[in-house]
Amino acid sequence: MTVSRAPAEPTVREFEATVESVDGRAVVLDETYFYPESGGQPADRGTLDGHLVDDVVERDGAVVHALDADPGALSLAPGDVVTGVIDDAFRTYCARAHTASHVLYGAARRIADDLGYAGFDISETKVRVDLTTAEPLDDDDLIKLERLANRAVWDSLPVSWETHSAEEAREVDGIAFNAKTEEGAMSDGAVRVVTVGGASAAGDGAAPAVDGAETDADPWDVAACGGTHVSNTGEIGPVAVLERSNPGEGVTRVEFAVGPTAIDEIGAVHAAALDAATTLDARVGDLPDAVARLRGETDRLEADLRDAREELLAARLRDLPTAEVDGARWAIGTVDDADPNELREPAGEALAAGKPDAGDGPDALASSAGVGAAARRSRRAAGSTPTPRRSRRGSASDDREARSRGARRRPPIAHFFR
Repeated sequence: MTVSRAPAEPTVREFEATVESVDGRAVVLDETYFYPESGGQPADRGTLDGHLVDDVVERDGAVVHALDADPGALSLAPGDVVTGVIDDAFRTYCARAHTASHVLYGAARRIADDLGYAGFDISETKVRVDLTTAEPLDDDDLIKLERLANRAVWDSLPVSWETHSAEEAREVDGIAFNAKTEEGAMSDGAVRVVTVGGASAAGDGAAPAVDGAETDADPWDVAACGGTHVSNTGEIGPVAVLERSNPGEGVTRVEFAVGPTAIDEIGAVHAAALDAATTLDARVGDLPDAVARLRGETDRLEADLRDAREELLAARLRDLPTAEVDGARWAIGTVDDADPNELREPAGEALAAGKPDAGDGPDALASSAGVGAAARRSRRAAGSTPTPRRSRRGSASDDREARSRGARRRPPIAHFFR
């Protein structure tokens, strides 16, 4: 059985090992510093004796390196001593991102009730952490999480790890322990526990706490974990919370970025804020008030526009020609550019004017949407060519076809109000 030494010695980037077995592209070594995909952290990248490592997985108690090479071109055999080189940039990114997920969880401990851990995942541009909470996290909570996480980075908290028995690990105060999502933390009944902060983080030079940061020697976070980590939170760099979602009942998914993506996100948000401030002729800090004023003005203008349109439609209905039908006076006509729902209230007002004690308005009203006009406007907008008119001197068959088309033509949609 081979176990990756990457979690215990995450700074190793080059090593020598002996080949134990070769099966096509799959190579097993007597020991390895490549991290196999596990618990949401992707496998390391790199080379093995110059061959690109395509994937690393743990299978049947062995760490298997899948090489990106034609099996026939491989000259490796059991007993060969090979050199493994781990991609420094990707390992460093994964270690920082993984430790950042612990820092974010520690921040969530300080703002959420009944917190639980439901998994995480590292991609090339962002990290997601799934949290179970008594109440879903909102946007204000995201701001708090980001502020607290970056404060923990600034405080340069130490990160350490040690191995306990499963019983001892479960007794660690405040430990986040999810056996389903952290299978990589357990091996032969032993559990690897990662601690962020703690007694060694306290000191005379510690800055005062801000927005819930700890002032005592309690750890920032303690969790069962089998991933690679940095030795100090200061190595993580800026943390930018991107968004939240709810993938399941009681679960809030928080996505964040570290490294270049976080730097780009912070810059983009700052640029957008400055652009909005310039547009609204306000300072960045005054944007919420400026937007609230703009929203209020927009709501007022939209209300005025609705009122003006209702008055215009009412005037159009009042101008419709009337006719006596079965002792009732009907106003009949077409109102262009109007939705039937828009006509309901103006029609009601017009009918109210026709009651005996209200005036000389109609007793009933029949209006139709301007279907033909709308269709003509649509054709003109699309640039289509109208069908030329037929000569008045047509054949009898032409007359029959015309009557047939007329019979098939759909009439305008009529709406009746009484």
